[in-house]
Amino acid sequence: MEAYIIDAVRSPRGAARDWGALAQTKPIELLRQLFVALEQRTDLDTALVEDIILGCVSQTGEQGGNLAKIAALYAGWSSNISGQTVNRFCTSGLTACSTAAARIMAGMEDIVVAGGIESMSRVAMFSDKGPWYSDKQVMAQTKFIHMGISGDLIATQEGFRREDVDAYALRSQRNAAQARDSGYFDRSIIAITDAEGQVILDKDQIIRADTTLEKLASLEPSFAAIGAQGLDAIALQTYPELDAITHVHHGGNSPGMVDGAALLLFASAAQVKAQKLTPRARIISMANASVEPVVMLTAGQEAAKKALAKARLTPEDIDLYEVNEGFAAVALKFQRDFNLRDDQFNVNGGAIAMGHPLGASGAILLNSLLDELERQNKKRGLVALCGGAGVGEAMIIETLS
Repeated sequence: MEAYIIDAVRSPRGAARDWGALAQTKPIELLRQLFVALEQRTDLDTALVEDIILGCVSQTGEQGGNLAKIAALYAGWSSNISGQTVNRFCTSGLTACSTAAARIMAGMEDIVVAGGIESMSRVAMFSDKGPWYSDKQVMAQTKFIHMGISGDLIATQEGFRREDVDAYALRSQRNAAQARDSGYFDRSIIAITDAEGQVILDKDQIIRADTTLEKLASLEPSFAAIGAQGLDAIALQTYPELDAITHVHHGGNSPGMVDGAALLLFASAAQVKAQKLTPRARIISMANASVEPVVMLTAGQEAAKKALAKARLTPEDIDLYEVNEGFAAVALKFQRDFNLRDDQFNVNGGAIAMGHPLGASGAILLNSLLDELERQNKKRGLVALCGGAGVGEAMIIETLS
């Protein structure tokens, strides 16, 4: 059976700082506004929705208590809809979408909403105190290291210099600024309003169009100090062929912390016909993968390989790629290993320029890929993300226009 994407909406991404435009907006309110927008845009009878699946990494406090179900109730959707909130670290938003598509393809459900949420200004990363990053015994046994060290490890393994990762970061910023100014994100972005109905954010907030290589070169590496405190030693113990970890990542070539959310409406062929819906794309394949937890951040491309194999496609069969920029070296390695041109890889920038709202990023990337495929009149696209402890997720879609 086929699963189709009917529509996709997202919030702009706001800086996860006290001064961030969305810092005063509760996660449940951010979701409420997206639920209302999705219902209005599709003229959806919410009683037909069988499940809501949301990715969220830090499920505590304002993001705890199965936000998927409660946010839908808060938005006034039918009380007949169930809901679940899932956590596969940074891939969570795409995992939610893959689960929705899989249920439809299995014939178990017909209309499902999926997406993700992360308010990093209000619910801090690691605040759920999971054992992987809070229990010293677990951390030692599982070789926990900071993701920034993994990014630097990949750069060291692949021979990426500081100049290489900075040049990639500059490209991300320029592409994002150009896409924003050209209105490429406008179809999907829902302007977020305050209690009085005044717009507080309608564009991704942290893009820095004035970035230069000189400014990037002036920044000190962010992870050298914690590396020297023992985390480099863990990486070198795991990869003894290396003499040292070269620290090349900093705030300018790493993913920014932001607030954001996204929702997508999935439906079966039967409901597309019955409800006279207009699908925008169909799901071709999806896959998850995992690698050892020290290198961690290469799992997205392993998932992409699996998704391609399941669809019996090659990298050359894909028109556009949206790959989460979990540090510049991660994106560079993916692009090089798949032999991808600049005009097919993260063409509108990525998390380095616009930020990475953990549980929402996978859904946002899928959203952006769909819009760009349609804008360029292209056929197939692939989304991939890596995540903590070595997890990865990928999905391939095909447009119908």
